[in-house]
Amino acid sequence: MTSPRKPNLALGGLPVAPPVVLAPMAGITNVAFRQLCREHGAGVYVCEMVMTRALVERNEKTLRMVTFAGDEKPRSLQLYGVDPLTVRKAVEMIAGEDLADHVDMNFGCPVPRVTRKGGGAALPYKRKLFGQIVAAAVEAARPAGIPVTVKMRIGIDDDHHTFLEAGRIAQDAGAAWVALHGRTAAQRYSGEADWTAIKALKDELEIPVLGNGDIWEADDALRMLDQTGADGVVVGRGCLGRPWLFADLAAAFEGRPERRLPNLGEVTATMRRHAELLAGWLGSEHDGVVDFRKHVAWYLKGFPVGGETRRALAMASSLAELDTHFARLDPAEPFPLDTLGKPRGRTNSPGKVTLPYGWLDDRDDDTVPAGAEMEDSGG
Repeated sequence: MTSPRKPNLALGGLPVAPPVVLAPMAGITNVAFRQLCREHGAGVYVCEMVMTRALVERNEKTLRMVTFAGDEKPRSLQLYGVDPLTVRKAVEMIAGEDLADHVDMNFGCPVPRVTRKGGGAALPYKRKLFGQIVAAAVEAARPAGIPVTVKMRIGIDDDHHTFLEAGRIAQDAGAAWVALHGRTAAQRYSGEADWTAIKALKDELEIPVLGNGDIWEADDALRMLDQTGADGVVVGRGCLGRPWLFADLAAAFEGRPERRLPNLGEVTATMRRHAELLAGWLGSEHDGVVDFRKHVAWYLKGFPVGGETRRALAMASSLAELDTHFARLDPAEPFPLDTLGKPRGRTNSPGKVTLPYGWLDDRDDDTVPAGAEMEDSGG
């Protein structure tokens, strides 16, 4: 086991110990999942990505997405925006109505419906527009003492790296930290994350730099910090179906060797808890269990559970149905060690990034693309 290095990471004066951040994941990091993760460990747990226009227009779905548990601290909200004016209005709303304690700006999403509008991982290429957006958020958040952070990727593709310049721009604009996913948008979630880019950014900036990408186990986080000098880690797909990863991370950063290897009975108890929390958040047992279905395969990854039972669990509509199917499983079945260190969640092939027409022609063009501010959230 790599010996732990203990960075002194803080967010707006609040210590972040261990230096761990849950990455926003659409349809995943709602208040129920964040509570489940917090029950296992500490850190900063960021809500799903929220569209600035949808927030300003008080879209009902969006307002539900920005709800937080009463004991959630800090309340971390991630924004997506392409128009500096709309971003400013959204952050002024967050500050004025005390909706969050921390705003994270999304410049890392590689999804085509986002990049084709110039958002997410496409946006740092337009350095002037990028700087205007970060500055607008920081200026709007400053009176309320709300720290603004930035999450981004290496660049659009191997021919268009933007992370070093974008990091400097974010630092100059007043960002509290920058988190870097060590992949380009073209890589999507394929291949391996390039941790050398994280080190290069850490060497370049004075503000904290957090690393993201390929943290499947707690010891991966220690290795990343050791290899890159990063001030913290951002964990995404590694915790899918494994909220206890945050307990492992806490142990790792405290120098303790124990790691959670729950048997099948403990896993199904966690699954039941997750479904209950979703039901409570959505106000309906049926809706909560239906929303939980997407998590079944992640929780059961590697366990010798037959296809019929897996399908039945993934079609359940009530807690009683879940209990019936759980009762057929052997609770003493040990955790499948061969799944450790393996990718979880979505994996895909690299591909050409969808961009607005002429996007690569002029890096200093700060025109906001037509229709760039998407109204709906959850993408």
